Amino acid sequence: MAEPKVDLTNCDREPIHRLGRVQSYGALLALGPDWTVLNASANLDSILGSDAASAIGQPVSTLIDAEALKRIRSSMGAVESSDNAVRLFGLKVREALGPFDVSIHQSGRRLLVELEPKGRAVEVDVMAEVHPLIRRIRFRDSFESLAADAARSLRALSHFDSVMVYRFERDGSGKVIAEDRADGKRRYLGQHFPASDIPVQARALYKRSLLRLIADVSDTGARILPEPGPGEEELDLSMAVTRAVSPIHLEYLSNMGVGASMSVSIMKDGELWGLFACHHDGPHYIDYERRTAVEMFGHLFSYELGRYEESVRRKASEDTSRLQNRLMSQVVDGQDLSGPLLAMSDGIQGLIPHDGMALLWAGKIATRGDTPPEGAIRALADTLAAPVGETGDVVAIGSLASRLEGASDYAKTSAGALILPVSRGGSDFVMFFRREIEAVMDWAGDPSKPVKVGPNGIRLTPRQSFEVWREMVVGHCAPWSDYALHAAGTFRTLLLEVVLKVAEAQTLERKRATEQQQLLISELNHRVRNILNLMRGLVAQSKVGATSLAEFTDSLDGRIYSLAQAHDQLTRDSWEPASLRQLILLEFEAYADAKAQRVTIKGPDARILPTAYTALALVLHEMATNSIKYGALCDKAGRVDIELSFDAQGALTIDWKERGGPPVAPPQRRGFGTTIIERSIPHELRGSASIDYKVSGVEARFVVPAPLATRDEEPETDMNTATPSSDMPANAARPTTAVSGEGLVLEDSLIIALDAADTLKELGASNVHISSSVGEALKMIEQRRFDFALLDVNLGSEQSVPVAERLAEIGVPFVLATGYGEAAALVESYPPCVIVQKPFASDTLSSAFERALASDAPRAG
Repeated sequence: MAEPKVDLTNCDREPIHRLGRVQSYGALLALGPDWTVLNASANLDSILGSDAASAIGQPVSTLIDAEALKRIRSSMGAVESSDNAVRLFGLKVREALGPFDVSIHQSGRRLLVELEPKGRAVEVDVMAEVHPLIRRIRFRDSFESLAADAARSLRALSHFDSVMVYRFERDGSGKVIAEDRADGKRRYLGQHFPASDIPVQARALYKRSLLRLIADVSDTGARILPEPGPGEEELDLSMAVTRAVSPIHLEYLSNMGVGASMSVSIMKDGELWGLFACHHDGPHYIDYERRTAVEMFGHLFSYELGRYEESVRRKASEDTSRLQNRLMSQVVDGQDLSGPLLAMSDGIQGLIPHDGMALLWAGKIATRGDTPPEGAIRALADTLAAPVGETGDVVAIGSLASRLEGASDYAKTSAGALILPVSRGGSDFVMFFRREIEAVMDWAGDPSKPVKVGPNGIRLTPRQSFEVWREMVVGHCAPWSDYALHAAGTFRTLLLEVVLKVAEAQTLERKRATEQQQLLISELNHRVRNILNLMRGLVAQSKVGATSLAEFTDSLDGRIYSLAQAHDQLTRDSWEPASLRQLILLEFEAYADAKAQRVTIKGPDARILPTAYTALALVLHEMATNSIKYGALCDKAGRVDIELSFDAQGALTIDWKERGGPPVAPPQRRGFGTTIIERSIPHELRGSASIDYKVSGVEARFVVPAPLATRDEEPETDMNTATPSSDMPANAARPTTAVSGEGLVLEDSLIIALDAADTLKELGASNVHISSSVGEALKMIEQRRFDFALLDVNLGSEQSVPVAERLAEIGVPFVLATGYGEAAALVESYPPCVIVQKPFASDTLSSAFERALASDAPRAG
């Protein structure tokens, strides 16, 4: 007869969640949908004073008092799934008995109720103990001190003799990274445990049930009645707090000399990162309420672990970003990629310590330092080749010999590698190599378990010795640190977003240049035709109202000059919103000469969009020239008072009052100038205009709706037009507090994105993240909270509409950047937002974000 096969999978196949028993410190009831007892643990009599066999088939109300049952029923809303448990502490289950701690959860179609006698009616407030301990485990300087403080605090809270922080390594084995013992000794600190010590199904349960108490290793437990019939399975106790223990694990603990144990899962990013392993020399029970406090302590440690990881990532990102400018300056000029990257090897050394570096790019290999032979590099790349979209991760290899045949031949110089996929085709890589480091690894016993049939059936017998077993490790490099891995990931992103994008863009440069030229020609043609049409209209209308050639020439010349001044003002601001005060000053300085000293402007300045600037320039030109010819400025005594103000809806009001001039009478005829004053703003800007020819002086009011005019937040001052215009530059410095907090820039041009990020930081942002694609931006939005965003419209083959919709959905204000102004198509396809034209300046962004942040859109909480 063939001897049965025994290997590590025998342990993995043991049904540890269906053992049909509970530990003796608690009793279990399984209830049907009608609250009838379907199962009961055999120790029900010693726990609750009722016979288990007699209880089966009876309503649970025969075992639990009505008041306690009412409290249990009222708590059932929290039992949403088999992984959700209701915890009730100090429940009076029966009048004649003391208080109980109760756990209730769903297992299939059964409701499991577990009862643990509390043992004493009044106990010290557990939370009063746990809060001071929680304050002690804040991450400060190093992860080692964090882990040591956590072990010390958890031992104080749980009263176990020993508490270890046990971290899972990448190969599944475990390592004790912190240990605190009552006897003050060091027993397992720094030692490794084989991956097989914690079977696969046990790790799965650790992820579902975060705390596991084994109060007495010698406890045989209590059977759950009735026993299943033929073809029936034992009750699923995966989430049961009193679940009995596998005989294999009890034997393992007994071999370690442990009398009681407790494990607390340490989770990170939804995965099992490690365990708090608590051991006691003899039996040791802690009640359910204290175990809940311990579990909360474990959650907090997981949070602090996340803070530590985030600090490592942040430092790696900050250090890597310092290479950015150097990399861009060497690559954007189109030179071969391998030269700049290999030249930066010394700079990369501080981020990713290595002994050699290789670049496999476009089928060619370039190396620096100690690297494997070229054939081995190609073979290694072949094992990893896949589109970046499928892998997308940095690959860390501690031993190349585990991947490549013959790698041991060059292990002395290149034992391990850190590999960065850097192309979308999956065939280009940057590789860093490290030489072999001979090390001694301490194991808690021989890691290779004896393969033999044990007393509990066909499986591996737990090793009986936990004395330190030392293994000489060869063919491995020094471990790649968390910092190096995060730095490699950031560096890889930098390569993809900067180097590779520039390199790939070179093949499309000629086509894009041609398309851009055609676009510029079309845009220029459009603008020239508009200007010609405007000039034709000015000539025709000025001719109709003129009574002489001189009058026609003067009026047409003034209007053309006014348009030229307005156009110059816009072009000085890169066709961005321009100052209304500056426009008024230009008009009076051009025509009023010394009389301009009798013009005052009060109220806040306004920034006028280019689409409204021309119409407003013509209106103000007609008002100014009329005042000089016929109104307050035609003699030596009159004055013009102009007041600017904004209403609650953001509309701009211009109040024009003339006083001290000759008596005024309404014009006898309505010329083109009057038509411009009365109809330009209502017709072109959808605003309003009114003018009253009072005897005391002309009074007019013009209203320009938002967003054609926006308030300039510089301090309000009275301004006399005698102030030289050079003292008030159109692009005067704006406050640098337009934004604050974390920002996102979505822009497919890295150079533009970096410039925008720097500008936003100057305007007050604490940090700005950049992205070049819709998918990447959406992922970043889900991973962190942003306070504002700047979105480019066109991102190569896609548009930023999905990102804008997601930001609007979660209440994050954003500004849209485009080279085509506030086109109707943009307004229709995007959520309501502020739009700025490219190229934008600092003051443009400041103004845009002031408007975006001042909107009524809800903010994310």
